[in-house]
Amino acid sequence: MAPLVSPKWLTKPSQFLISSLSFLVFIFLDFLDFLFCIYFYYIDGFLEGKSSPCYCKTGNEDKKSENEVSETLYRRKNVFRKMRFVRKYENLQENENGVLGNRWSDCGCESCVAWMMNAHHRLFVAVSEASQASLENVHAKPAEDVLFLHGFLSSSEFWTRSIFPEFSEFVRDNYRLFAVDLLGFGRSPKPRACLYTLRDHLEMIEESVICPFQLKSFHLVAHSMGCVLALALAAKYPDTVKSVTLVAPPYFPSSDIDAGTKALERLAGKSLWPPILFGSAVMTWYEHLGRCVCFFICRNHRAWEKILKLFTHKRDLLQTIENVTQHTHHSAWHTMHNVICGGAKYMDGYLETIRKSGVKICVIQGSRDQVVPLECSNNIKTKVLDADVRVIANADHGSVILGRSQDFARDLESIWASTADTTVQVAGFC
Repeated sequence: MAPLVSPKWLTKPSQFLISSLSFLVFIFLDFLDFLFCIYFYYIDGFLEGKSSPCYCKTGNEDKKSENEVSETLYRRKNVFRKMRFVRKYENLQENENGVLGNRWSDCGCESCVAWMMNAHHRLFVAVSEASQASLENVHAKPAEDVLFLHGFLSSSEFWTRSIFPEFSEFVRDNYRLFAVDLLGFGRSPKPRACLYTLRDHLEMIEESVICPFQLKSFHLVAHSMGCVLALALAAKYPDTVKSVTLVAPPYFPSSDIDAGTKALERLAGKSLWPPILFGSAVMTWYEHLGRCVCFFICRNHRAWEKILKLFTHKRDLLQTIENVTQHTHHSAWHTMHNVICGGAKYMDGYLETIRKSGVKICVIQGSRDQVVPLECSNNIKTKVLDADVRVIANADHGSVILGRSQDFARDLESIWASTADTTVQVAGFC
């Protein structure tokens, strides 16, 4: 028996219904963000003596070149942004101690503000290196260095808890592994007087790892947002980096001025489905709604951790929650726009420099990644023909690493071994 209603009859009406619902939802979110803009203006002024700045007023695009900030901070469409109540962005100034502390809406627990006691304000660096006994057994052969860069809303524990324990004894005896908490995340500094530009992140990595540990040659391993920083480092030190392993790199070929906007629309487009994309859209397009979410989740992270420990003993879940909450809205908001989006226009140049230098590039991504489109890995293969691209079946954005820790560790060992015969001679650059 033939169906009563042909699927073709439902296609256009269903698409119209979804589009209409999406339009209404995001118009409502536009209005909410507008209201919270006014709310934060007054409550910040009341609680802190000075209203905190925001990017709600258009017409300041010319400042992006001065501060190296992304155009996406100013060009996010909102039907209420031109209303006269919306405020103008102004640069934050440091206080008399040189550091602006957390806002009233940020967590003030000991672990979240401990960085302010760090006189040097360097990144937190977790180091795994061979013991002295091991070095003596291999005749004090210098260890190879590997720098791990985590993704957005993550920390060094993404690597130290899941991947470092899986390495073979050979790697533990012959490699020195560095995992950093990027600026604004984990246990690293989260200054308010910072715009978290690509340059800010790179300088902190240099000052906290490359220079103090005198890395003369090293491998890079990065996940998601960390891939942008890894490519920037590899392009800056093409004669120093031995290999670059990129896991789910957000790369869209484009070097024009609107590259950031294109990246924003592809990675966090205004969509109701899937839920992870909707969440990304809310946190990326709506500055003040995002701050509300951070106030609810990050400021109360200790309570959420206690609840999770009470009802579940899943280590991976607890680790993920801890990583997601270790930032401020100011650091996450600016890093998202100024690194992921703002770095988009530089990616072609980075890859071209790396290609010419002959640095080995390996790309790994899950076939079910809903955060970074699978085409991003293929884009790198198009740009760098020698790049080794591996698609892991049935893996998503996180499980491509966390769901196959042993296999991923073996993959890295194989990549590093393939460059073992490469001799790198570099003069000191610090």
